[in-house]
This record gives sequence, structure tokens and C-alpha cells, in this order.
Amino acid sequence: MASNRTPFRFGEKLRTVRERKGYTLKVVALAAGVSESLVSQIERNRVSPAIDTLLALADALEIDLEYLFEEYRRERPVKLIKADERRQLDENGIKYEEVARPIEGDGAHAIEAYYITLPPGAETRRGSYGHLGREFGIVTEGSAELHYETKVYKLEKGDSISYSATAPHTLVNSGSEQLRALWVVTPPQRFS
Repeated sequence: MASNRTPFRFGEKLRTVRERKGYTLKVVALAAGVSESLVSQIERNRVSPAIDTLLALADALEIDLEYLFEEYRRERPVKLIKADERRQLDENGIKYEEVARPIEGDGAHAIEAYYITLPPGAETRRGSYGHLGREFGIVTEGSAELHYETKVYKLEKGDSISYSATAPHTLVNSGSEQLRALWVVTPPQRFS
């Protein structure tokens, strides 16, 4: 009986990593404890490796197993947030609209993204003590100042900024009009 299942094809990934690292088939075969011929056949997807062989090759090439298996996850979640269905928070007149929600299982790669709207003179408070992770923002309307540790960075429409979030930081609307910016944070902080 024929199977509808797509065969696992690790060969291309193994060969690409091996070539990028400048390793010969012989070097990888010796490190993995298998024959050169077997490595060649696996790379050309002529042979499906036993799990212990695959683990030995991944170890020899210093490949994360998740990289090898990422295409074979049963679910590839896609999160769509319609503009009229965004979760919103209001903190002292500052409006946050969620545009990207963390996906369960993203682990260290989890992000959140939101539009932030500040009236003139308003400033964010949550980052004033710092937190683990990184942040990226781009001003879409108005002008701002990012107070980061003891420095002040001026931002105009279209300007972007990224930084380690471990240091104290606040975003201030330094203009006379509403400030609107798209902000991306990892790991998620605001809506989680």
C-alpha cells in the first residue's frame, strides 16, 4: 500500500551546512563514525538515515535538531489579527493596540508587536526599570524622544530604533501632536 506521507529529506540541509563549514565528506564521516559513502547517500536523499546516524551527523556538524525537523512540525500556526479585532490597553492615556501575538511554542523567539499612541507630553512607564529582552520601534506619526539610561535619542516620523531592554528606557512624546509608533518586544511584556 502506497503512503501519502512526504519522506523526510534531511540531505540538502546536511550538505548545505557541511559545505558552509568547509568540511569534506571524509571529515564528517569520521566525526560521525559512519562511512563517507553513507554520508554522500544521505546528502543526496538516496538513503534515509537511522535516528542514531542522524544524531551523530547533527553532532558532527553542530546542527540544532530543531533546524533539521522544523519543516515537519504538525502545525505551522499563523496568527491573523484583523484591524477591528486588536486587543487594546489604555495606561494613563497611552493607547496600545496589539498587532502581533506571541505563538505558543516560540520559546526564546517569541515576540509581541503593537501600535503605541501617546498624546503630547506623555511618556511610557513600563520600561523605566528595564526588563529582559530587546525592543525595536519605528515612529509612524509625530516626534519622540527615547530616554535610554542617561542618553536621549530624538526620533522623527520614519526613524527607527532598537536596543537591549535591560537598561531603563522610556518613550516620550516630545512634539505638539499625537505620537504613533510601531513597537516590537521580545520576550513579550505588555499583552502576555
